[in-house]
Amino acid sequence: MKEDTGAIEILGRGRFLELRRQGRWEYAARVNARGAAMVLALTAAREIVLVEQWRVPMRARVVELPAGLVGDDAGRDESAAATALRELEEETGYTGTRAVRLTGGPASPGMSTEQLELYGVRAARRVGPGGGAVHEGEDITVHVVPLVAVHDFLRAQASRGALLDPRIYAGLWFAEHPEAWPED
Repeated sequence: MKEDTGAIEILGRGRFLELRRQGRWEYAARVNARGAAMVLALTAAREIVLVEQWRVPMRARVVELPAGLVGDDAGRDESAAATALRELEEETGYTGTRAVRLTGGPASPGMSTEQLELYGVRAARRVGPGGGAVHEGEDITVHVVPLVAVHDFLRAQASRGALLDPRIYAGLWFAEHPEAWPED
């Protein structure tokens, strides 16, 4: 296994990303945040809470699990679990009493330094409007879908032209395997 240990050249920097070159590799480094937290939220009625929003890089609407940056301006000192609960409520209007870490790792290891943690929330309940109104420019549609119908729902979304974040399927694996959740 060859490791590239050459010098890092900064090609550009924005508020949350830095474009770097190291040897032949060009990649994005996450700055001003410690990573990202994504949430598998399940209601007591065995529904999954999903979001849909326009994603500028994709130039399309994307159906995905609720998520947000850990350690950004909104949650500078909060834990990833607290970020997961905050983002769940901001984006969907749902909350839970506790978020448990299900898994984590690199989000796109060939392109970014970002680390992603997937949290699970059981018995999520609606407490507000959601829709991302807290942040200017967010226009989020909330989908609460029975688990028994989620695959048909996702196929229908793809048929109408929405993109599906494949990490939904990682969340669905945990939804279908409660024994894989850490002890509550």
